Amino acid sequence: MLKPKAFLFDLDGVITDTAEFHYLAWKQLAEELGVKIDRAFNEQLKGISRMDSLEKILALNPDYQDMPVEEKERLATKKNEHYQDLIKTISPNDILPGIEKLLKEIKAQEMKIGLGSASKNAVMVLEQLELTHYFDYIVDAAKVTKGKPNPETFTTAADHFGVAYSECVGVEDAASGVQALNSAGMFSIGVGKDLTEADYRVECTNELKLEEILSYYRNWKSEELA
Repeated sequence: MLKPKAFLFDLDGVITDTAEFHYLAWKQLAEELGVKIDRAFNEQLKGISRMDSLEKILALNPDYQDMPVEEKERLATKKNEHYQDLIKTISPNDILPGIEKLLKEIKAQEMKIGLGSASKNAVMVLEQLELTHYFDYIVDAAKVTKGKPNPETFTTAADHFGVAYSECVGVEDAASGVQALNSAGMFSIGVGKDLTEADYRVECTNELKLEEILSYYRNWKSEELA
């Protein structure tokens, strides 16, 4: 029976939800810079790299237009240190509903599992969730030069596995991530509202059922081959 050779997962919003910790860390840094951000603005920061997130915050104040690269790197590091302090409280209880069951089922069918995250803290978070053993390869921001919506995060994982992009299923909760998967020619699953560009969409992680995913994947693959 036709099935994909690899599943590629985003981390934040798919495996666990550390978005609140990112928001609190960015909010603290912004306040130190005399800039105010809210949760609505924070939606723009989901799925993109740390430096790209910082650039969006700095753009709110014209005085920071010519900030030296070294200072930007210092600020990004400061944000990350605060974020790391916040996520020390993460445990297996913070795995999103249905995810570990899905990972077990994928493993049982001998398909590869990769992580494609914009976070350089991906390994640390997986270790605290006690999920590391499910993942055959991890791509974080340190392994790529172009963040999402560029497809490099996901193509790097597929290339490592030696798997054709059309034989990969990607799971994302951000529009930039879905765009990256689609650009790579992978079957894209969107978790959440408004991800209309995804090949298959669910409202929340506990709706991710392997047999249903495989059914949609087979239909998608058949249309691709037609």
